[in-house]
Amino acid sequence: MEDEVTAAPNPADARGKAFATHVLPEVEVLLRVATTLTAQPADAEDLVQETLLRAYRSVDRFDGRHPRAWLLTIMRRAEVNRHRRRRPHLLDDPDADLDRLGSRCSAGSAEEVVVGQAFDEVVDSALSGLPDKHRRVVQLVDIDGLTYAEAAHLLDVPEGTVMSRLHRARKRIRARLVAAGLAPRRGVR
Repeated sequence: MEDEVTAAPNPADARGKAFATHVLPEVEVLLRVATTLTAQPADAEDLVQETLLRAYRSVDRFDGRHPRAWLLTIMRRAEVNRHRRRRPHLLDDPDADLDRLGSRCSAGSAEEVVVGQAFDEVVDSALSGLPDKHRRVVQLVDIDGLTYAEAAHLLDVPEGTVMSRLHRARKRIRARLVAAGLAPRRGVR
């Protein structure tokens, strides 16, 4: 009869498994939200990396419920800390705008291209003209795909506030589209 040797569970294995289960499926969402919160793509990547590092360090204390909310809380706190020690950006990438404009060219009729560009320009203009608190809600909910509850948690405001800001922002954007002749008049007050 052979004696079976039972190895003690390795805490690093448990941490890695919990990290893979709860954190890794949310990385894409974290990157989208970080891009919303930061002005530079490199800053967004740094913020996600900091969030993942903090999550890995504390995943053994996480109860497994609501991983996205837990990660967004970590990200919000990391972003607050980043702002505390942030230095002004001395160099911005002037080519980023050119790359963005170049990527808008698509196949289609000339009319589709012109209308598409005009529509994008009006929406971009309307979005940039919104107050910051409204613009961030549009970015988080309509562009990044977060739920009202997730956006509220990230912004540290009530869910009703998110819904109200989103309604006002959408109304302003729709009004700009109507004024430019790119949306029907009905529904705009």
